[in-house]
Amino acid sequence: MEIAERPPLPPFTAETAAQKVRLAEDGWNSRDPAKVTLAYTPDSKWRNRAEFLQGREQIEQFLTRKWAKELDYRLIKELWAHDANRIAVRYAYEYHDDSGNWFRAYGNENWEFDGDGLMAHRHASINESPIASADRKFHWPLGRRPEDHPGLSHFGF
Repeated sequence: MEIAERPPLPPFTAETAAQKVRLAEDGWNSRDPAKVTLAYTPDSKWRNRAEFLQGREQIEQFLTRKWAKELDYRLIKELWAHDANRIAVRYAYEYHDDSGNWFRAYGNENWEFDGDGLMAHRHASINESPIASADRKFHWPLGRRPEDHPGLSHFGF
């Protein structure tokens, strides 16, 4: 069943933009490509590193590949700026590959929403570096980040 609206809806306030960011973080931490894809318009356009995607089918395929390789994925997003129907976020995520090598990725995303609160455009810039397992910062059980877990600013990311 397709969802017609994804509150909070634009125009965004600081409060509703922060809510939208947390909902996106929660969705991505579910690592459920079919669920995450429903937050985007059917013809949503993405730029993710060197990949350009359009539509939910391509987005779902991308996320399926991503989370098959990025194991024990944990993400934190933080609101950077917003206006009527756009939100800018910064984020970091940690994961390991199938050889047990850990990585932390840092990025910025610019989002544009339609009137129903679905993301129509996502432009992501991401940098990644290997980290030692001992340097990991994101230790909550897989799934939603607990309310009392520090955010990005706490870590200086």
